[in-house]
Order: sequence, then structure tokens, then C-alpha cells
Amino acid sequence: MAGTGERGRVLVVDDDAAIRRSLERGLRLAGFTVELAEGGLSALRGIKHSPPDVIVLDISMPDIGGIEVCETLRGTGNEVPVLILSALDETADRITGLQAGADDYLVKPFALQELVLRLQALLRRRPPQDTGRLRIGPLIMDHAVREARLDGVLLPLTRREFELLDVLARNAGLVLTRDQLLDRVWGYDFDVRTGVVDTFISYLRRKLETGGRARLIHTVRGVGFVLRHDTDAAEGQGPR
Repeated sequence: MAGTGERGRVLVVDDDAAIRRSLERGLRLAGFTVELAEGGLSALRGIKHSPPDVIVLDISMPDIGGIEVCETLRGTGNEVPVLILSALDETADRITGLQAGADDYLVKPFALQELVLRLQALLRRRPPQDTGRLRIGPLIMDHAVREARLDGVLLPLTRREFELLDVLARNAGLVLTRDQLLDRVWGYDFDVRTGVVDTFISYLRRKLETGGRARLIHTVRGVGFVLRHDTDAAEGQGPR
């Protein structure tokens, strides 16, 4: 029933009072419990004391912007889903938001129904915590601590990079299309399709191939990407 908060707690962060009021009314009618913050600093304080289920975060605010808020959350290990709102619609702007740790990026102006559907998708796709380990050749994915090591060396991955590498590792030897990666890592049909996937693949490759290491993520032209090692030996859970 709308207005009961049964869909979860959403924190709306925006310095525009009219937008806050509009989103509060619309999201409550859609069945969410809504909390409000007028800036990045007040949002971080509120999240610390009363963690929401999902955050709607404006990118441009007078104290600290959405990108810095998102980076601060991810830097402290907070994995709450974040949807960024922005008037900036260039591909580079979207990628910047996602690289900072955001889960979704919605350009203003937008339809309330689309925002609701995206929030539902973010809440629905959160997977159960996996505490196993997966080894593919020199690569070890440790889900208990969300770390990846290559030849025993810790890889400095962002949350999104870890999730992308994890999907590839769990499906080692199988070619995944860009659409499949987009769905399994980002959880929705993102507007900037191939640009986002290819950009994050390039980020991973730079980190995986430092020091002249052999390539692990291969491009299958016209199809997608595959994580493959010549002596693949999956241990622990293995690809699934």
C-alpha cells in the first residue's frame, strides 16, 4: 500500500527545497519512507546515525557535492546504493559519478516513475553476502573482505571495479556480452551502454597488467569480454 514505507527508507539529498518537497511527496506516495538532507555534510551525519536503504543524491551542492559524498561513503566501506541526480548529461559526467561509487545516474529533468523504478531495481539487485574465495590462475577474489590479489599483490580496486572483475572471474572462460555485464554489475539498462562497460574494462586492465603482467581480460570482437588464464584452475566456489 502506498505511503507505508514498505519499499524501504530512501534519503533524498538536495539543496533545492522545492525538489526535496516534490521528491518527498512523490516517493512517499510510491511506498517509501523518506528522509531529507539539504546538503552533503548533513547527509553524511544522517547516514552515520540512521543508515538508509538507498540514497538519492544531487551532484551539485554548496557545501560538498554528490561526488565527494559518494567517495566518502565508499572510502569508509559503506555500500548503500546511491543514485545520483544531475543536470550534467555528458558521458564523461556519468562515468565520473559511477567511478566515484554511485550505482545509478539520472539526468534532470526526469519522470518520478522512472526514479521509482530505478530505486526499486537498486534495492532488488543487492546480492547475498558471499564469504568464499575464488582463484583463477594468479588472481584471487576474496569476498569476505572484498579484495582482489594478483600474484599475491593487493589490487587497488574501486567497489565497481571489484564487482566487474568478480562477475568476469565467476564466469572465467565464458564470453560475456556488454549487455550481460551491464545487467549483472550495474543492474539496469544504462543509457551510456558500451561506453561505461568499455571504460571500466580499461580501468581494470591498467591495474591487472602493471609490470608487464599477461592479459587476463580479453576482448572477443563483436561479442564481449572474457577472463581467461592459460592454466585456469578455479578453486573454492569456481565460476557459476
